[in-house]
Amino acid sequence: MFHKAEQRADWEPPGGRAAWQDIRMDSVGDTLQRLRETFSAGRTRPAEFRATQLEGLGRFLRDNKQLLQEALARDLRKGTQLDRAFIRKEPFGLVLIIVPWNYPLNLTLVPLVGALAAGNCVVLKPSEISKNMEQVLAEVLPRYLDQSCFAMVLGGPEETGQLLEHRFDYIFFTGSPRVGRIVMTAAAKHLTPVTLELGGKNPCYVDDNCDPETVANRVAFFRYFNTGQTCVAPDYVLCSPEMQERLLPALQSTIARFFGEDPRSSPNLGRIINDKHFQRLQGLLGCGRVAIGGQSDQSDRYIAPTVLVDVQETEPVMQEEIFGPILPIVNVRSLDEAIDFINRREKPLALYAFSKSSEVVKQVLARTSSGGFCGNDGFMHVSLASLPFGGVGASGMGRYHGKFSFDTFSHHRGCLLRSQGMEKIYSIRYPPYTPRNLRMLLVAMETRSCSCTLL
Repeated sequence: MFHKAEQRADWEPPGGRAAWQDIRMDSVGDTLQRLRETFSAGRTRPAEFRATQLEGLGRFLRDNKQLLQEALARDLRKGTQLDRAFIRKEPFGLVLIIVPWNYPLNLTLVPLVGALAAGNCVVLKPSEISKNMEQVLAEVLPRYLDQSCFAMVLGGPEETGQLLEHRFDYIFFTGSPRVGRIVMTAAAKHLTPVTLELGGKNPCYVDDNCDPETVANRVAFFRYFNTGQTCVAPDYVLCSPEMQERLLPALQSTIARFFGEDPRSSPNLGRIINDKHFQRLQGLLGCGRVAIGGQSDQSDRYIAPTVLVDVQETEPVMQEEIFGPILPIVNVRSLDEAIDFINRREKPLALYAFSKSSEVVKQVLARTSSGGFCGNDGFMHVSLASLPFGGVGASGMGRYHGKFSFDTFSHHRGCLLRSQGMEKIYSIRYPPYTPRNLRMLLVAMETRSCSCTLL
């Protein structure tokens, strides 16, 4: 924004000087709130709106060409430059990968493949919580990799903190938002880029127009997979009271079919990783009312597949990622109310919508934001190497899987190569600048589809 003293005497903003004064008098907070409300209302999402804004930028450049050139000349004595470029993907250098405990092998190998494929040297920090996998990785994996470009650091939070005091060229972290903030703070000291794969409370909207048995099969499978210790698991269900009455018996039947009448003895149900997480989850069983399950045994770190109803938004089970075999159901009266509920909260890592109506699913997709989305199923989108996986906002930043892993661990270097020939043609770029040379440059750029860097 120009200061008043820097404005041309003969220049006025659209709408006249009164409009200019209104913009200058807005507080930063009011301006940001206005922009957030516009975004939340969905105004910027339609393709037609975006095209209109881009067309407006095009008119801005065409209509104000002389004005812009004069301003550049006054500010920087800057002329016109002819550019074209290509991208060279290069390794960052020394990469740190910090692995979580819930999928300790998969979440070691997938980012490690991308980092090595991109040509980086890697320091790997496996989780000390999944201690058996940590031991196997420490003893066996180094035998298969060149030790000149690979190292492993073992230990807990103290060792991780000491590791983060060192400079890395890239940090890849998978874990909780709390620790993610610590990692990002440490990275900021060295201006190190990061990928943060975090968690969050993943909503699952169930429309009235659904087959409850199908929903129960898919929601229960993905909620209780790995005993609920999955960052992309459906974290809570949003549905009407009427749908809840239809869904509960279907969930009861599905859970019994999956795990038997005594899930504790089922070979298909795992256990909570440690006592700390067990005690945290046991505390969440007191929220709302237990409709299915609810049994627990600390000696075995066993928690039954559980469904909670009459859950309030303010209760602890709705304030943190559950990361266990507990599924709360929260009642909403309409699709709009469900979307409002989702949008009041931090952006989740994944979002799910079930409906026989494709329009309902499309509305949930269009009017919300999340790291990933799946309609009428669980986290199968994460299994596709053709799709990027990553969070947004509080659920993380950056993405990987498949080729996206290679791109994440590569610096995209903009390059220009030009021969020493054709100097007479290129000399029209050089001072002294004349209207004739400018016309020739514009014709050349239109012919060769080049771009003109004015700013």
